[in-house]
Amino acid sequence: MKYLLSFIFITIILCGSEADMIIKKVEDNLRGDFMYAQMRMIVTGKRGVRTVEVESWSKGDNKSFIKILYPKKDRGITFLKLDTQMWQYIPKIERTIKIPPSMMLQSWMGSDFTNDDMVKESSMAKDYHANLLSKTSSTATIELRPKAHAAVVWGKIIVDIDLNHMVPITEVYYDDQMEKVRIMTFGNIQQHGSHRLPMVMELKPLDPEKKSNRTKVIFEKVDYDNYIDESYFSKHALKRYSN
Repeated sequence: MKYLLSFIFITIILCGSEADMIIKKVEDNLRGDFMYAQMRMIVTGKRGVRTVEVESWSKGDNKSFIKILYPKKDRGITFLKLDTQMWQYIPKIERTIKIPPSMMLQSWMGSDFTNDDMVKESSMAKDYHANLLSKTSSTATIELRPKAHAAVVWGKIIVDIDLNHMVPITEVYYDDQMEKVRIMTFGNIQQHGSHRLPMVMELKPLDPEKKSNRTKVIFEKVDYDNYIDESYFSKHALKRYSN
C-alpha cells in the first residue's frame, strides 16, 4: 500500500510540475518582454453593438498603459496598471482616478471584461496552483486553483491549451461556489517574431440574464520586437499621452 501511495504522490507532483511549466510557457509566449498592440473590441449586449478601439503598451506582466482611440466621446481616456494597482485619466474633466478595490469587478469600458481582468491579466502562474487534468500530443487541459492568500476572484479556471503553439484555446471561469461564470475562446493564431498570438478572443458570460452578451477582441496590429520607453509606465503618462 505504501508503494501505491508513494506512486500516486509522485504522479501528482509530476503532473503539477508539468502543468506549471506549460502555464509559464503560455504566459511567456503571450506576454514577451515588451508588447505594443492596436485592438478593436466589439461589445454586444441588450442595448445593441458598440465598438471600442484601443492602443496598448506593456512591459512584462506588471506594467501596462492603455489609451482609448474610439469612440470619439471616449477618445483620450487612458489607463495605467502597475503591479496590482490601476489608474484612469479622464480628459473631459482633466482628472486622474485610482481604481479602488471596490470597483475591480465593475465592467471595463462597458464590456464583459472587468477592471480586475485588466490588472490580473497575466497572473495565472503566480496566483494559481496548476494541475494537469489531461494531455494529448497536441493539447492539454489544466485546472487552476487559487494559491493561499492570492488576491483573485475565481474559484478555479479550466484552461485548454494548444501545445504546438503554446496558446490557450478556451478558458472556463468558476466562482467561489464552483459554478461556471463565463467562457473565453481564442482563435486565428498568428506568428509575430518569436511569439504566437491568438488574434481573436471572445468572452461570453454564462449568467442567464446576460445570455445575449459577448465581447470580442480583435488584434489589428502587434509588435513584440521594439523597446517601449519607461515613460509610458508612470502616472505622468496618463495625461501626457492622452492626446
